[in-house]
Amino acid sequence: MTHQNHIDLLSSGKAHWEKWRGSFDVEALEPDLHKADLHGIDLHGIDLHDTDLSEANLQGADLQGADLREADLRNANLQDANLSNANLQKARLMGADVRGANLGFTNLKDADLSHADLSGANLDGAILSRTKLDGANLSRVDLSSANLNKADFRGSMHAQR
Repeated sequence: MTHQNHIDLLSSGKAHWEKWRGSFDVEALEPDLHKADLHGIDLHGIDLHDTDLSEANLQGADLQGADLREADLRNANLQDANLSNANLQKARLMGADVRGANLGFTNLKDADLSHADLSGANLDGAILSRTKLDGANLSRVDLSSANLNKADFRGSMHAQR
């Protein structure tokens, strides 16, 4: 399926997307939403695990409770997106723009946020166990209630722990 067909399918609604995702062996298919413009879209609770969302525009999108395990979000625009209670375990967010996003109670275990801009993001109650944050911008981020077990902060800027 082409890149545009994946975007059209996702835009047709959660029920269609979930039905399509369920009809394929996930190991054989990685949905391609590379560079997709999905700003402001409602993707609440949707299954996007293993999806290529690199360089996608998800600014202001509602991804609350979404399954983004092992998703490729390199250089994606997640500015002001709602990712609360989402599962981003092992997701790749290197260089992503996550400024002002809501990551409250999000599972970021083993995720890679190297060189991501998280300034002003809400990480209240987030799970950051073994998360790579080297070179990340954490200005105006309160990590006092986040799970930081073995998180890697090398070279990160302005973390409040």
